[in-house]
Amino acid sequence: MPDAPSSKIPGKLTIGLPKGSLQEPTLKLFKKAGWDIYVSSRSYRPTVDDPNLELRLLRAQEIGRYVDHGFLDAGITGQDWIEENGADVEVVCDLPYSKATSAPTRWVLVVPNDSPIQTVKDLEGKRIATEAMGLTKKFLAAHDTTAKVEFSWGATEVKVPELVDAIVDITETGSSLRANNLRIVATLTTSFPRLVANPKAYKDPEKRKKLDQLALLLTGALNARDKVGLKMNIEQKNLKKLLGVLPSLLSPTVSPLSQEGWIAIETVICESVVREIIPQLKDAGATGIIEYPLNKLVD
Repeated sequence: MPDAPSSKIPGKLTIGLPKGSLQEPTLKLFKKAGWDIYVSSRSYRPTVDDPNLELRLLRAQEIGRYVDHGFLDAGITGQDWIEENGADVEVVCDLPYSKATSAPTRWVLVVPNDSPIQTVKDLEGKRIATEAMGLTKKFLAAHDTTAKVEFSWGATEVKVPELVDAIVDITETGSSLRANNLRIVATLTTSFPRLVANPKAYKDPEKRKKLDQLALLLTGALNARDKVGLKMNIEQKNLKKLLGVLPSLLSPTVSPLSQEGWIAIETVICESVVREIIPQLKDAGATGIIEYPLNKLVD
């Protein structure tokens, strides 16, 4: 195997970002965390406004392996693909996001709605198509079931029942499976993306410092998801009434105003409750209520 080029770039991290369904959510996450990334339609090398980062767009399935081999210092990929490839990597942080929701993705064993297969045991001697062959074989072995597992190059849903008896596929909401008249027999594993690093790169003080910075800010951006800040003023005498209706991640910040008897309140709440709570805050005596978006929430 040739020398890993990423390890020869002093003071710079080479990071693999997932292309495909996770690409846009990943770029938006980096934007909220403070990095502007530009992706050319003809290049797998995005540009970023940070001289200490060098980016590559790759399939999530491959990133763990390239990090393990040292061709990348770090990357973002799912725990499922780390397990599938048997990649030896350091987990820097979990990044609980996905392409459509904040729910984890699931690898599921799926059959047509009218299939007689009801349990894993019913797959004895049957044929299964999947991209995650390692995960599937491990799951079958754990259930003492022998079936023929074959690699699927895509469009896995259309292969049952004409070509195979069942499939193992990835889903987030299950809508695509329902649209294809498929039902889930079992869940093999759930997975979120993770920021992972090559063990050698993670031992390098400069690279580890940069990776820890990335982890802190990316996690902060995720923490701020679906949250907003609220500011308001209120008379001191009405504070207890206001606190009775004000949800908060922690105790709100209370500051005195120049006008005697008045205070300023600042807090962070879930965006979904804002429309309900602002009228209640108004009724409690709050004035000058301001709602503002959050990019990062760092504990």
